[in-house]
Amino acid sequence: MALLGAGLRHYEPSKHDHTTPIGLLHQLVLRWGDAERTTSRRAVHRWLDGVAFVDVQARTFAEYWNRQNETALDGDGPLWVVLGDSTAQGLGATSPMHGYVGQVLNTLNSQSARPWRVLNLSRAGAQAAHVLDDQLDALDQLGVEPDLVTSGIGSNDILGTAPKTFHGNLRQLIRRLPSHSVVMDLLLPDKFWAVGGLCSPYVAGINRTIHSSAAERGLPVAEVSRHVRPPWRSKLAPDLFHPNDVGYRHQADALLAALPASIARATSKG
Repeated sequence: MALLGAGLRHYEPSKHDHTTPIGLLHQLVLRWGDAERTTSRRAVHRWLDGVAFVDVQARTFAEYWNRQNETALDGDGPLWVVLGDSTAQGLGATSPMHGYVGQVLNTLNSQSARPWRVLNLSRAGAQAAHVLDDQLDALDQLGVEPDLVTSGIGSNDILGTAPKTFHGNLRQLIRRLPSHSVVMDLLLPDKFWAVGGLCSPYVAGINRTIHSSAAERGLPVAEVSRHVRPPWRSKLAPDLFHPNDVGYRHQADALLAALPASIARATSKG
């Protein structure tokens, strides 16, 4: 089944994707990584090692979720379908299950009479167009109605997609989501690297589009922008871009706080 290969596509480019800024940055720094190691470059090389570490995770985490997807499709119990990018994969965490998906899953299972199944259709490097044209199509082809769908996308579009196209893609995506979906907004990059403060007003505008489009559908929004805030150092992976286990814990808290009452009933052990 085509869906079972979804995870293995996570490190392959999609025809719908542009080169993302972080992807281009990773390519450049990996090529530069063979430069001589001098004392003045130790900090840079530690960062390069972190970038290389997360690049390896892109393949291994995709393979993990691909195997989990096979199990999910063959099993029973409540079904959660995840749409998104590398954060839905959990890149930067110590394991795929320490990303926000794994941490939320553990909480759901601790409250549920039956274990939840997760079908993770996300892909590292994905942009909103990829969710629209690939991930939502895969969701439509399932032939079953999930109990929960979550969508967290947009970080790779901030500098990689023209604003008008980006906002339009987000509106289309949210209009196509099932009625039992939760949309995740974007963290505000205030004090994140040197350019975070400059980007924050633009990201705040993106979040307004997410919130207004979700409100038109009556969909809840997981406010990552409110739960994940500076200081960043304790929340970042070695590549200084993706969250670590702690950063993902805050994202998980945002998603758990937004889950509708119907999910609480589905997970009730009583």
